[in-house]
Amino acid sequence: MPDAYRQLLDAAINHLQELQAQGVRSVSVSPETLAALDAKPRRPLPQKAAAPPAPLQPRSIPGPAPEAPKAAEATPVTALDLSLGLPGERAAAPAAPLDPEAKAAAFADLSRRAAACVKCPHLASSRKNVVFGVGSIHAELLFVGEAPGADEDEQGEPFVGKAGQLLTKIIQTTGLSRESVYIANILKCRPDTPGQSAGNRKPTAGEMATCIPYLHEQIDLIRPKAIVALGATAVEGLLGKTVGITRLRGNWRIYRGIPLMPTYHPAYLLRNQALSEKRKVWEDMLQVMEKLGMPISGKQRGFFTKP
Repeated sequence: MPDAYRQLLDAAINHLQELQAQGVRSVSVSPETLAALDAKPRRPLPQKAAAPPAPLQPRSIPGPAPEAPKAAEATPVTALDLSLGLPGERAAAPAAPLDPEAKAAAFADLSRRAAACVKCPHLASSRKNVVFGVGSIHAELLFVGEAPGADEDEQGEPFVGKAGQLLTKIIQTTGLSRESVYIANILKCRPDTPGQSAGNRKPTAGEMATCIPYLHEQIDLIRPKAIVALGATAVEGLLGKTVGITRLRGNWRIYRGIPLMPTYHPAYLLRNQALSEKRKVWEDMLQVMEKLGMPISGKQRGFFTKP
């Protein structure tokens, strides 16, 4: 499949997934578009080398050819039904959910494999701990960040620094607890910072592509009802390079068949203390609460609004 066609197909599927996540069940399709889709391009028949004439053989005279079966009358289609799922989501049926004991065993095995991973030698040689994830493996809500920082590398747990403390407060404000959700990163190792005594760096696309299969297994085992992607790098690692986080946040996407809400990283709120920015993140979380069917009080709806 040509790259240009693949890019157009991916863009169309992403757009339809966004509409589906927003509750849209059908989109209008013009008759001209339907006619163009129905038209089959003619392909030239392959040229075969001429075979030498075969000797004449007696043969019976064929009777009239049987009539071809009549095609069923086509039903006019004027809309694309999104309730049936998009092509990528119908490609394979999800495996049957594991019982709690089997899920715990599968998760423990996955954790052991991640802990022994050396696929990125430069990261494996500089890390102190593999930061696998924390929380309930039966959680309905999964948070995904980009990569561990220095504090996380030291303690072996994601989001334990100042940004993590803010994330914990956000979770608690929804009425949930850190123990009842699951928190993970795309990268399980801290990105190395050679020559630097402090600070962090953004993981590369190659590092994220190498490590993300571990996250995919976590998602498939947990089967959350919603995912929150924290920050532009996490969104890029999950969805690829798209429009900026400012335009993406607050709009549902679909990832591995699960509704995904992009929002700002807690570290951004530590740098930008504006009430308006805190309100944006909270509005995203209100949408997540609604998606999970959680009760929302008037006090919760009014957080970070001017009196």
